[in-house]
Amino acid sequence: MQEIIDRIATAAGIDPATAEQAIGAILGFLQKEGPDSQVGHLIQSIPGASELIAANATESSGGLGGLMGMFGGAGGLMALAGKLQGLGLGMGEMQTVGKELFQVAREKIGEEKVGEIAASVPGLHQFI
Repeated sequence: MQEIIDRIATAAGIDPATAEQAIGAILGFLQKEGPDSQVGHLIQSIPGASELIAANATESSGGLGGLMGMFGGAGGLMALAGKLQGLGLGMGEMQTVGKELFQVAREKIGEEKVGEIAASVPGLHQFI
């Protein structure tokens, strides 16, 4: 997992601790919003992913993130963007983290399964 964190941190120009939190948030979001089979396969294929999700899991309990999260889909994606913004990431950094993480996903589970994950979450294509 550390190799993936370092790879994403370098690509996005952010520190590894922030990259680790962002990866955990994104994988947690995918686990909640994406297709169980494909996301489960992805998480299993990345050693330490389950622990990273658990370590970075925070439920939004209110505010705009909580309100938008109730709507799922694009709202869920907006809540994720808010969480990443809270980590100090700008839109460009969010896109870079997403693109790199999905590149890792392609390497682990293949283009077809990644496509199925992306197709299941409205708006996700702009980040992969």
